[in-house]
Amino acid sequence: MKGENRISPWVWVPTLYFTEGIPYFLVNSISVMLFAKMGVPNDQLAFFTTLLYFPWFLKGLWSPFVDIIRTKRWWIIAMQALMTILCIVLTLTLPHPAAETIAAKATSAGTFRFTLILFIIAAFASATHDIAADGYYMLAHDSKSQAAFVGIRSTFYRIAAVFSQGVLVYIAGQIENRTGDIPFSWQVTLGATSVLMLLVTLYHSFFLPRAAEDQPRKMANGERAKGKEVWKELGEAFATFFTKPGVGLAIAFMLLYRLSEGFLVKLSQPFLVDARATMLREGQIFGGGLGLSTDTVGLLYGTIGVVCLLIGGILGGIYISRRGLKRSIWLMAAALTLPSFVYCYLSMAQPDSLWLIGTAVSFEQFGYGFGFTAYMMYMMHYSEGAYKTSHYAICTAFMALSMMIPGFVAGSIELAVGYSTFFWIANACSITTFIITYFVWRNLKVENEN
Repeated sequence: MKGENRISPWVWVPTLYFTEGIPYFLVNSISVMLFAKMGVPNDQLAFFTTLLYFPWFLKGLWSPFVDIIRTKRWWIIAMQALMTILCIVLTLTLPHPAAETIAAKATSAGTFRFTLILFIIAAFASATHDIAADGYYMLAHDSKSQAAFVGIRSTFYRIAAVFSQGVLVYIAGQIENRTGDIPFSWQVTLGATSVLMLLVTLYHSFFLPRAAEDQPRKMANGERAKGKEVWKELGEAFATFFTKPGVGLAIAFMLLYRLSEGFLVKLSQPFLVDARATMLREGQIFGGGLGLSTDTVGLLYGTIGVVCLLIGGILGGIYISRRGLKRSIWLMAAALTLPSFVYCYLSMAQPDSLWLIGTAVSFEQFGYGFGFTAYMMYMMHYSEGAYKTSHYAICTAFMALSMMIPGFVAGSIELAVGYSTFFWIANACSITTFIITYFVWRNLKVENEN
């Protein structure tokens, strides 16, 4: 280890990356479920929860300043403390819409104005925590130890996904079933999250090692880096990125490869919990959701579905490592898009069988996990060369944008046409996935080609 404190990575790596995942999924996944259960209409729900993703789109702009202001360890603990406070305030200030308003799905997003502000601050804190944690990981132990624990950090981040989207949502559902009070069920869930965040913040205050190399960034002459040097370097990174060969095709791929999923992911959970028939306009009733309980969604989508997503990602990584990107990309594009048609079936048939619904959701999640691997590999492939780290950060910004653009309009489209037609429209966008995959495939070289 590179630290002054000889603390085993087993003591802090699992908890650090578990903690990194909790606020991310709270902001980007649990918030969607919370607003859906509170009766916020899908157009407002999709638009405002998509706004919450902005910090991850923008984090490349302020990430260099995390390097020059304080240590990574300081940023980690400070952001965890801030997120703890935000969870406590969220718990205490969560609005209580009337049950009739919730049932009519007529709760205005304006009711949650302060809640959304808190979520936005939490999003910036979480994105900053990501920057600091990933940088700290490379400083707090040597390269051999880093390689040994890369699987551990990934595993515990995935456990955080299951815990957040599965366990926490299941808890909210169980409390709702027993009390019949939806706002109270989410207050308890947010309160439990704040206790967890407090405990890990205190734990890391004592057990996160003080690495000798974890110091504010310095220049070649040994002086502490200044803002203007950072801005200059950032400008050079952006300039070289947008002058790389094939940049237009690369950006198009990053924006379009997941277009259909960008529509689906924003409304898949609301679809599962919304009533089976929804009156949208006088005299017209469009197909509604599946009317599942919150705890059932936590089990099927947040637990089993997420586990299948993770398994798909693991198998996708193994497959692409053996076959290479060029030989794998067509199968992965198909895996990303074709399983999504299960939502067309579910919205039209509206089955009662939890086994059938769970199997369909798990199949779609597995396919997405498998197909998404090609997307990540392509970004790493395109980032090779000078400014590799900065270029990859820019790629992740386009990755965030690819989900934000469809997310802004998904809810409005669904309200206009109903879930069944919406899912057919969303899946029709998979055509763009295959078109852009074709052009990228033509420009890729076969790995290890003699």
